[in-house]
Amino acid sequence: MTPSTPIQQRFEQLQSQGRCALMPFLMAGDPDLAGTRASLLALQAAGADLIELGIPYSDPLADGPVIQAAASRALGSGTTPGRVLEMLGGLRGELTIPVILFTYSNPLLNRGMERFCSDAAAAGAAGLVVPDLPLEEAEKLSTIATAAGLDLVLLVAPTTPAERMGRIAAASRGFTYLVSVTGVTGVRTTIESRVAGLVQQLKGMGPTPVAVGFGISGPEQAIQVRDWGADGAIVGSALVKVMAAAHQSGGDVAAAAGGFCGELRSALDR
Repeated sequence: MTPSTPIQQRFEQLQSQGRCALMPFLMAGDPDLAGTRASLLALQAAGADLIELGIPYSDPLADGPVIQAAASRALGSGTTPGRVLEMLGGLRGELTIPVILFTYSNPLLNRGMERFCSDAAAAGAAGLVVPDLPLEEAEKLSTIATAAGLDLVLLVAPTTPAERMGRIAAASRGFTYLVSVTGVTGVRTTIESRVAGLVQQLKGMGPTPVAVGFGISGPEQAIQVRDWGADGAIVGSALVKVMAAAHQSGGDVAAAAGGFCGELRSALDR
């Protein structure tokens, strides 16, 4: 029997406790990599179960304006995939929760799939999300990622046909990422009620946990996703916005990230 990966172990632990995983997303290098390093540790201390770490890219097709702006700021501060991995590697021993890297196909292909996965695993990453990778290519990358010790997490959209949804659920490792909206990431005041049915449909396709992202803007939406039966709630644009506001006002970005994460954690544990 294949040993559980760090991501699988975390979900197994949470499921045994009847708890929903909290997975914040932040953009590496926004406002700079020192701030990212401090924010990763602050999120862990505030109760994050896993963290999704974005690698900035100049043409982020799946991202809304908040995360696009964060990527632009990160690129402007000189952030590169290599520097992100170097920063992450420097946290080994301190950052103990699983980190999932969020990247687009081009940076991954430029480095080479095998090398990228090997370098990411060596830096301490536990998984990988590549939103613009077609399922057929993802199946190829999944083999490479698994060999390196990474879980390749695949995305399902509300418009994904049931047959294809089943293939994605079967191929996804660690968890399946359910996109709650049709379109790009962003803060929204409500989450479409049809997501509840999609969560149950996906969970009926196999044992892989289901985490919902794109559009969770605060505690109320996180609780809603939890109550619909999701195993995890992914919060991106709302957190990135809080961190950007702190930076613009001269505040402590890591403290702001930790404070917002703490509010989400308290809500999910109620």
